[in-house]
Amino acid sequence: MNGTNIFGRMTRSAAALAVICLVGCTGGRLDGYFAKNGQVDEREIALTEGVSLATGAEYENFILKGQALTSENGEAALLFHSDGEQGYEITIRNGAQDGSIKTGSLRSVRNLYRSLAADGEWFDFELAVRGKNIAVKVNGVDVVCYTEPEKPYREAAHAAKLIGKGKVVLKGVKGDVKFRHLAMETLAADARNESELVMPAIDEQTDHVIRFQQRDFPVIDWHVHLKGGLTKEMAHAMSMNYGINYGVAPNAGEGGVGRMLADDAEVRAYYEEVKNHPFLFGVQGEGRKWTQTFSQEALGIFDYLFTDAMTIIDHKKRNARIYRAEEVIRDGVTMDQYMEQIVDQTVKILTNEPADIFANATYIPDDMNADYDKYWTEERVDRVLDVLEKYNIALEISARYKIPSLDIIKKAKARGIKFTFGTNNVDANFGRLEYSLEAVEKCGLTVEDMWFPTMSVRRERKPVIYNHFDASGKRVK
Repeated sequence: MNGTNIFGRMTRSAAALAVICLVGCTGGRLDGYFAKNGQVDEREIALTEGVSLATGAEYENFILKGQALTSENGEAALLFHSDGEQGYEITIRNGAQDGSIKTGSLRSVRNLYRSLAADGEWFDFELAVRGKNIAVKVNGVDVVCYTEPEKPYREAAHAAKLIGKGKVVLKGVKGDVKFRHLAMETLAADARNESELVMPAIDEQTDHVIRFQQRDFPVIDWHVHLKGGLTKEMAHAMSMNYGINYGVAPNAGEGGVGRMLADDAEVRAYYEEVKNHPFLFGVQGEGRKWTQTFSQEALGIFDYLFTDAMTIIDHKKRNARIYRAEEVIRDGVTMDQYMEQIVDQTVKILTNEPADIFANATYIPDDMNADYDKYWTEERVDRVLDVLEKYNIALEISARYKIPSLDIIKKAKARGIKFTFGTNNVDANFGRLEYSLEAVEKCGLTVEDMWFPTMSVRRERKPVIYNHFDASGKRVK
């Protein structure tokens, strides 16, 4: 094909030759592509696997801006404070949310799992190093704001990821990635980031999240709600500070707490409001009417959809939110019989309501929870796991409620069921996935056990209207 592929770009061998030619014209140094005298360098740098360019000079405090373009599955690395081979690393990789580390990530320190850029399109990036602070922007949006602590935690494989001084390197990792319009601004030794996060410092010597980041294990809280004073801006700052990716979700339906979306128009308006923020975007089917209220097309614009069984239709055909004691009305039914209702409803919900994730999984009312293991018998657990396995629904490990139990998680893993982490926060004061990450360690979960949106099958399932309600909201046959 004369050195080009079907996308009009050079093949790997042709690209490599082109880069060698470009390197030869500039002494083999990346510095030769930095803007000079305010003039943008229009030349493109085409990188393929194993091809790299490094600066001759070493940099300490600086701002590096430029543009990049990735081919499908293309990946590159931007190293800084590097010896030419190791150092801090910014990932350049776009594409679907498949669990791979995405553009803007401060690799193995602040990994991101959704990119604000797309393959085949030029996008802006900016890396700023000021003192101990590292800030990364993608298309003008802050995606990393990390301040290296006095005693950073680094495993042996990442020992070189430390603030100091060194070269800047562009390195091809996979496929084809191009760069252009590079501009380097050196900063004074006392430069500081005026927008540095003012939040409680993280002690990495005791922090559990950084340990998972060092292993490139995805730390994602898929169940965050903007309510109780938690704004988009606060969630953004908390996510960057703690090193936890947030999946932010509104409630679509009725009966929940916080922001409730009432129809397709509100669903689409909400998505437009948040789509340019560095979150993963989910929606929660709330109550038992949501499949009748919203179209699959409207809900399909979100990365993922989850629901729970915290609202059931009880034996008197009442809408019962079992997390509210006043709505758990047994009318002479024993607790064990009521538990049967919960399990029956859970199976119906997961069978008929197309969701990606079963959230708040295995929740039971507070007055029954002290006997959780008694009520969640092996037969009842199997009934729920059967439907999860049949419809490829992921099981949420709830940091807030500390459920499911470790035994149930182990059983789900043995069946090949995938997992997500979730908090289901009530306000802006929530934790850092402590129980979820503890479950990973104690149950032997690996990256292969985790769920990602590319695994979703919900759009292939049609909702079954199994509940019918009259004008008063009461269920009827």
